[in-house]
Amino acid sequence: MKNICFILFLTILGFAAQAQNNATGNNGKISGKVNDASNNTPVDYATISVFKTGSTSPFNGGVTDPKGNFKIDNIPTGTYTITIEFLGYKKLTINNVTVSDANKNVSLGIVLLAPVQNMLKDVVITAKVPAVENKIDKLVYNPANDLTSQGGVALDVLQKVPMVSVDINGNVELMGNTNIQFLINGKPSTVFGSSITDALQAIPASQIKNIEVITNPGAKYDASGTGGIINIILKDNNVQGVNGSVNLSAGTRLENGSFNLNAKKGKIGVGVFFSGNGQLTSTTPSSSNRTSYSNTRDTITNLAQKGSSASKRSGYRSGFSLNWDITPKDQLTAAVNYNHFGNQSSGAINQNQTTTFAGGSLDTMSVNNSFSKFSTNATDFSLAYKKTFNKENQELDFLYNYSYSNTTNDYSQLQSYTGVNTPSIGSIGTNPGTDKETDISVDYTQPVTKDVTIETGAKATIEDINNSVVTQTLTDGDYVYNPLQSYSFEYNRKIFAYYLSTTFSLFNNFIDGKAGVRYEYTTATSDFPNTTLPSYGILSPSFVLSHKLDKTESIKFSYSYRLQRPGYNQLNPFDNISDPHNISTGNPDLKPELGHNFELGYNKSFDKGPSIYVAAFYRYNTNDLQSFTTFLPSYTVGGVDYTNVSLTQNYNIGREVNEGVNLYASLPVGKLTFRSNMFFANRITTNPGDPQVSGFAYRINLNASYDFGHDLAGEFFINDRSSQKGIQGTNPGFIFYNFAVRKQIMKKKASIGLTAANPFNQYVNVNTTTYGSNFNQSSLRQIPLRSFGISLMYKFGKMEFKKDKPKDDNGQQQDDNSGNAGK
Repeated sequence: MKNICFILFLTILGFAAQAQNNATGNNGKISGKVNDASNNTPVDYATISVFKTGSTSPFNGGVTDPKGNFKIDNIPTGTYTITIEFLGYKKLTINNVTVSDANKNVSLGIVLLAPVQNMLKDVVITAKVPAVENKIDKLVYNPANDLTSQGGVALDVLQKVPMVSVDINGNVELMGNTNIQFLINGKPSTVFGSSITDALQAIPASQIKNIEVITNPGAKYDASGTGGIINIILKDNNVQGVNGSVNLSAGTRLENGSFNLNAKKGKIGVGVFFSGNGQLTSTTPSSSNRTSYSNTRDTITNLAQKGSSASKRSGYRSGFSLNWDITPKDQLTAAVNYNHFGNQSSGAINQNQTTTFAGGSLDTMSVNNSFSKFSTNATDFSLAYKKTFNKENQELDFLYNYSYSNTTNDYSQLQSYTGVNTPSIGSIGTNPGTDKETDISVDYTQPVTKDVTIETGAKATIEDINNSVVTQTLTDGDYVYNPLQSYSFEYNRKIFAYYLSTTFSLFNNFIDGKAGVRYEYTTATSDFPNTTLPSYGILSPSFVLSHKLDKTESIKFSYSYRLQRPGYNQLNPFDNISDPHNISTGNPDLKPELGHNFELGYNKSFDKGPSIYVAAFYRYNTNDLQSFTTFLPSYTVGGVDYTNVSLTQNYNIGREVNEGVNLYASLPVGKLTFRSNMFFANRITTNPGDPQVSGFAYRINLNASYDFGHDLAGEFFINDRSSQKGIQGTNPGFIFYNFAVRKQIMKKKASIGLTAANPFNQYVNVNTTTYGSNFNQSSLRQIPLRSFGISLMYKFGKMEFKKDKPKDDNGQQQDDNSGNAGK
């Protein structure tokens, strides 16, 4: 680990030396602030262009931030023309702006843009947002032009996101780590507590504005999630006027629909949305073969299973938000969201068990019929208050977030024997539970100097989880309540946190960075039998350093120390016996996983649009949380003995090292654009008493889109995920591909799209192997992913691009003179 850090440090110094050589010329910068000439309010996202004398094409430029400020670096000495533009304003040209050796840092001060006096009746805005934006502390994926995900769900979008991979079962990895903290609009939700995969399948792709990937979160973020944070930003609108959209899609596997409506007038803005989707019933064939041995190796048992299961899924979301600008410096935002999703499956498995021993052999034939049903209803409520001050970027934020979910997990299983006089084994179980989470946080930002800002804040998280299990077992032909398999438990956790961080620029903007430390103290109680949960604290430092080699090229180095607290599903000692030969249960003795994350990133954009982002990473975890399977000749649950059982639980498996590289590239060639996200990594797992296991893996996807003209576009996407060796076998690999076309109509207010997923293959074959000291098992699942679909989208309403006149602290509008005087 020291060698890795030393190499990374030398690499940073090498880049810095090269950058210093590039920066030792006569380069300067031009800065300023853009305000509305009618009311002196900031104009955000105005376009700034820098022209050399006599040139008609800009050689440098940028946009204003939400405060109207801009800063353009790497300006050689000379005289320039500056243009400032924004929709709804007259273009402003500033001539004879001189950067000299005596005055390298030129400030234009406050620049006033005049609004256009004559309003247009109808304006069509066409803007191409880059698919990936690289920011100092995160990557942002914009799915606006993602055709193959239209009509899909959040998991389909996540397959395209750099550094993220999704396996065939919907499990999400970030830099090869599945321990990810998921947020919606920057807030936690209990909807992710019951089933992350189901929750992500309940969010239509049409509802997603963008996805933020934060591999090394700063001190302001929770320290939970050794893999990092994925923040799903849903669509909204804070522009004056009324607007909305309708999205509908139908297909052979998945159906989707969503509706958004936003309105803002003066100080009040409201938004409502509804979305729902459903996966139609599909059948998945499966087979498995397991060979197990007795401790003395004189008895061999072979279990062959073959059958299929039919499953379906559905979900919907709805919500309401209110934004109130109480005064120009006080903003209140409230939101209520309701989430529902569920799935159910039923199937039959034919089983043939052959036991060979010294005296002969014994064949046992049986059929296992099973049914399961899962559902969650979750409600999230948030109230946020923001206070700004006269000093620019000084800010106070308060957030109250409450989330409540009600989850039910029902199952039934019946194993009937043929050819022998053995009674059937069966059980019916229900597992209802509730999950409540309250988050209260306060954050304060204080600019110290022009280049240094300090942030501090505190947060309290309170979780209450209640769960109960009611089981009936088959006795003499009837299902009878079984008190030995029925129980309830309560789990409570409190997390208190405080952080301090700073954002800074050093050496005349040579290095930009963020650094901070966060302390979190966790207490937990439960009524798990014979279990005491210890309290613990963690000091979590983090930093990111970034340097622009030039306008188009930058590097950054980041580090964070994080933890992964075990979830209640991993702790819950409930035995899932829907398949009596493959039982899973929780482990109340789990400890938090701890992780050191290092990352070195390089970003480069080229003329005419190509860009690349390369990230090398090194991750070291201790108390690594992993699933582990043990073969048991006999396993007792509530007084019932089950024979030849593979028992799966989570354990703290020693330590794990992940090291590798992620490469994202975008290459436009005329009307054709290629994008690729490639991940190569090696995972080394060390468990005391067992041999070290090393497994290499790759994930490669390729996206090709073509603009046919006349508002018609097409896209092809392929995703190739390799298998990877783990501590007990091999995790499956797979290849998945799809096609899509979209035609925009009605002046781009509407569109119609067609999609085809895996059109030439009915199934994706998923092979898995698992082995232990006394067993080995191979299994095959044939997942039906082939589908065809059609999607429709319509946008309506108008947006008013104008700034409100400023108001004083009492909410009264100021006239132009008083507004200017206040600056």
